Amino acid sequence: MTPLTSLEDRLDRIESHLAIQQLPIRYALAVDARDLDAWADCFRPDVDMGRRGRGRDALRSYIEPLVRGFHRSIHQICGHRIEFTGRDTATGSVYCRAEHEVGERWIVMAIRYLDDYARVDGEWYFSRRREQHWYAADVTERPQAVEFNGWREGSGEPALPDAFPTWAAFWKNEMET
Repeated sequence: MTPLTSLEDRLDRIESHLAIQQLPIRYALAVDARDLDAWADCFRPDVDMGRRGRGRDALRSYIEPLVRGFHRSIHQICGHRIEFTGRDTATGSVYCRAEHEVGERWIVMAIRYLDDYARVDGEWYFSRRREQHWYAADVTERPQAVEFNGWREGSGEPALPDAFPTWAAFWKNEMET
């Protein structure tokens, strides 16, 4: 990207950075409060839900059954990296520790969200949000004891840390010896 030189551009970048930083926090509060409207409002009005359609109504119909799968939840935002890809677009990586009450179990999850952001009509929104897990386990379990995946049956192998592009290269020499 071209370096920002004007005071106006630099101020816009700072304000944009602050606005984007609020999105994961607003998202977490909305999930934990079960405020589906506030949750959907974190996403651009024409959010693409793939085969489910476009828009916030399609998003709400997708997320409502998901949050009914657990009672209480706590989403703690632990870190947020933002990279601007244009004046009105950016990408980000957000770390989160989430806890979910699922029946008699209390599931702890280590999550990384991979986000795409867009400014629409002067406001910043999520364009896309992808979730990756290191592990999910009941607080009484060690993640290794449940093969790092104690969230729900059949949800597959957690993506992290293997999804980091540098992970395999780091361990490659050790694996070859």
